[in-house]
Amino acid sequence: MVLNDLCGVLAADFPLTTVRVRRVRGSYKSPEEHPHLTVHRMKLLLGPVFAVSLLVVVSCASVPLEDLEFYAWKLQFGKSYSSPSEEAQRKDVWLRNRKLVLVHNMLADQGIKSYRLGMNFFGDLENAEYKSLVSCGCLRSFNTSLPRHGSTFLHTPDFNLPNSVDWRDKGAVTPVKDQKKCGSCWAFSATGSLEGQTFRKTGRLVSLSEQQLVDCSGGYGNQGCNGGLMDQAFQYIKANGGIDTEASYPYRAVVFCVPGGSCRYNPSSVGATCSGFTDLSRGSEGALQEAVASVGPVSVAIDASQESFQFYVSGVYDEPNCSSSNLNHGVLVVGYGSQGQQDYWIVKNSWSVSWGEGGYVRMSRNRNNQCGIASMASYPLV
Repeated sequence: MVLNDLCGVLAADFPLTTVRVRRVRGSYKSPEEHPHLTVHRMKLLLGPVFAVSLLVVVSCASVPLEDLEFYAWKLQFGKSYSSPSEEAQRKDVWLRNRKLVLVHNMLADQGIKSYRLGMNFFGDLENAEYKSLVSCGCLRSFNTSLPRHGSTFLHTPDFNLPNSVDWRDKGAVTPVKDQKKCGSCWAFSATGSLEGQTFRKTGRLVSLSEQQLVDCSGGYGNQGCNGGLMDQAFQYIKANGGIDTEASYPYRAVVFCVPGGSCRYNPSSVGATCSGFTDLSRGSEGALQEAVASVGPVSVAIDASQESFQFYVSGVYDEPNCSSSNLNHGVLVVGYGSQGQQDYWIVKNSWSVSWGEGGYVRMSRNRNNQCGIASMASYPLV
């Protein structure tokens, strides 16, 4: 059995963990300097097999580090390609992205950047491909000049704003979900804020059906996997008399078609109702902070098109190149806080727990409405 085959067999047959091995001076040379060498070893229970695994790790040192990292990344995210030529192309993209991540993280190590990047499941996509996949019409119909139809959020002069809020700690936030390859971010943002409001009213946290919004709210301007708006989702839920639970109407990441129509709403499975919605003052982070503190999780739209957002892993996301008007992604603000001198919003995304800080991103707060986080904020009334 050749070395690469042995590496592949062991990698496939045993669970993997990542360990850090400090390079001994002179033992390894690469075109790029790396402070550590990342290798993968197997969790083994039997001594003889453990010895074999060590032999494989040592022998695999002759394989270029970038090849080992690329194949480990493919295993981690279940990536496969239709042909060797496609794999070679994707590897080239992956290597360019890897360089971007390494350079950024060196700046983060020096305190120049406040957040870190990583090679997540977007690692083999060019930024243009990522933009197309992520926006995918997610907020296609959004325009900053469009009139808003919700009630107006009223500032409470004597409200004492706490220094920090996290509705996850209060039990008002469901686990992170995954919209997959469907432009349904608007649906996840809408259900998230309604889940929070329903919890505040009833004391029960119920996961609600994004798929129902994808399938059934087209009459209110939404376009299923091709985009929509949170306010339009609230309008539909109000007119429909409620939204089903996630358990009764599970997510499929497609517009589900059945004979006679696509909507499978069942009035007997309603998990929440909505009597209207409130729009916050456009661009006001102060209003957003007060709403999050006094009302609960709030639906917002942001510019998520930057490479830095594509590969965000941890820290306080601070991206001055973000647009405050070109918004393409719906998310949920579930709290806020500060880290040193940096204020941030706690934002729940819908790209699974594999992205960011377990599915969340801490976005800069009080930075002139960075990424447009306060440009289109709203919450439902229950």
